[in-house]
Amino acid sequence: MRILIHDYAGHAFPISLSRALAARGHEVAHAFAGALQTPRGNLARQADDPPGLEFREIRMDPRYPRYKYSFIRRRQMEVGYGRSAARFIRKWRPDAVLSGNTPTESQQPILDATVASGGRFYFWIQDFYSLAVDQLLRRKLPVVGAWVGAYYRRLDRLQFQRSARVVAITGDFKPILGDSFGIGAEKIDVVPNWALIEELPELPRDNPWARRHGLHERFVFLYSGTIGMKHNPRMLLDLARQHRDDPEVRIVVVSEGIGADWLHREAAAEGLGNLLLLPYQPFTELPAVLATGDVLVGLLDDGAGTFSVPSKTLSYLCAGRPLLLAVPPDNLAARIVSENKAGRIVPPGDINGFLDAARELRESPETRAELGRNARDYAERTFPIELTATTFERILSSTH
Repeated sequence: MRILIHDYAGHAFPISLSRALAARGHEVAHAFAGALQTPRGNLARQADDPPGLEFREIRMDPRYPRYKYSFIRRRQMEVGYGRSAARFIRKWRPDAVLSGNTPTESQQPILDATVASGGRFYFWIQDFYSLAVDQLLRRKLPVVGAWVGAYYRRLDRLQFQRSARVVAITGDFKPILGDSFGIGAEKIDVVPNWALIEELPELPRDNPWARRHGLHERFVFLYSGTIGMKHNPRMLLDLARQHRDDPEVRIVVVSEGIGADWLHREAAAEGLGNLLLLPYQPFTELPAVLATGDVLVGLLDDGAGTFSVPSKTLSYLCAGRPLLLAVPPDNLAARIVSENKAGRIVPPGDINGFLDAARELRESPETRAELGRNARDYAERTFPIELTATTFERILSSTH
């Protein structure tokens, strides 16, 4: 089978699916957007990759990071990106296209080109883009925002309807697909996201990356990943304030973009020398980055609810470290951590609960060790790629 895996963001875990499917004899192209400011996987062929695998960067306006929060300019660039991806699809002519992490107006030409080329399109729902846009614009522009939000919801509904199958990352998406978009459960496959357990070994706390940044003898609260509109970076600032008089503690934030820029300004203004901001690190460094954390921190605001599952949480679980999450309790990430006793969870905005949990973890190495073991045990049971590849192979062969 000729398969195109299109992951707009270029994250690490979809790459492992492309490699696994190519190893089974399929011709696989892994396509992704250039110019994005986001954590990425290893988006290049390796010496031991199967011959049927290729990577294709779809060109994007290099000014995109500058205009990411300008709705009009961002929309123009996303439409242009979708057209570029569609040109590649018409040339490559896949039998099946699995496309996720993609803005609604980029997804439309991708779907159109797939169908026009005789292929089957599978919508891989990582997030409900149209619902997030609707929610944001209604707050900013109540009248116009409602109209624009309805337009995006209609586009998403048509795309779901035209897909051969809809792949959701959690069963929580089923009622949303039914109630908001009219998609029946019989058309939906649920495949939870995963992390690259094979490429995220559990490393010692004292490692070369930690030493390079002077962290090997510190206690580290570590946040790694995007800080965008779904997050509350103020909680990281409050964490730094809580420990400003403890010379042994560092709050390390590995991120870029608007949230990281805000943290940099606020920390400088308050003289918080214990808050260390670093740019995104190469994926090959990620095991050492995560191992440097004594506690791994995740944030998500109430507005994201059930329709966003932070992939960073899944990578955190591989590291064998306790998690400290400020996320909605009904979010899948919160349920995984809670049910497997892998960390502490507080509601978004509960700064007192967040700081109390941080203090508990700081003061109890025994608790940290137990939660970290539970996290790694869950990852080893759940994330091996061959199980997931078998599921996707079946889905991508089906039309109904």
